[in-house]
Amino acid sequence: MLLAIDCGNTNTVFSIWDGEKFLCTLRTSTHHARTADAYFTWYSTLIKHYGIDVEITDVIISSTVPRVVFNLRVFADRFFGCRPLVVGKPDCLLPVDVRVDEGTAVGPDRLVNTVAGFNHYGGNLIVVDFGTATTFDVVDADGAYIGGVIAPGVNLSLEALHMAAAALPHVDIAKPQSVIGTNTVACIQSGVFWGYIGMIKEVCQRIKGEHGAPMKIIGTGGLAPLFQQTEAIFDEFEDDLTMHGLTVIHKYNKDNNNL
Repeated sequence: MLLAIDCGNTNTVFSIWDGEKFLCTLRTSTHHARTADAYFTWYSTLIKHYGIDVEITDVIISSTVPRVVFNLRVFADRFFGCRPLVVGKPDCLLPVDVRVDEGTAVGPDRLVNTVAGFNHYGGNLIVVDFGTATTFDVVDADGAYIGGVIAPGVNLSLEALHMAAAALPHVDIAKPQSVIGTNTVACIQSGVFWGYIGMIKEVCQRIKGEHGAPMKIIGTGGLAPLFQQTEAIFDEFEDDLTMHGLTVIHKYNKDNNNL
């Protein structure tokens, strides 16, 4: 049984994969000081709550926060007796090429999304991921990662606005009833919501223009459904795209005798 772990800047997700489907998905806040023992206490408590009794034989990790990887490695080794596969490390093989400027480090999450997108939909993709940052990953016809765009995340933008302007309140992102706000909260929500709609459309249009071939836009991440239901700006939406990519990478390494 495979335990796939995706550690982002805000949240860390654990999913158990039985080879055909995910049995459960667990989420916790990302904290670099969390010990292996603390991870296991949290994990085992929730697994017991869900009534799942399985033996974990393999672990794969994707982390955008390097400082947490050590404790996750210890967690896998101490409690499951296995050496985890870590995306981005030299011993982790990828089923796609990475064609960027020499010396450029590409975030593991972006590589995983590329693998998952290509596995699901083939090449010529734009994968838009709404995380702490909003990222646009460009997948070539042969599945290679060839670059992309990084923009501030939606919630990060709201937090920055609140912190920098003392008179403005902190608000949650939501679709406003109208573009023209008639109170401060509605004005902020409209600016962020429609501002991101405009950014996504413009960036994707320009990527398509540079790429020179028809492309499919894939949305993923927590806030993707909010934007999708309003404007249908994505051709497809995948809630568990990153976790699916981790299972594909794990299988590829197994098939190539790297595990």
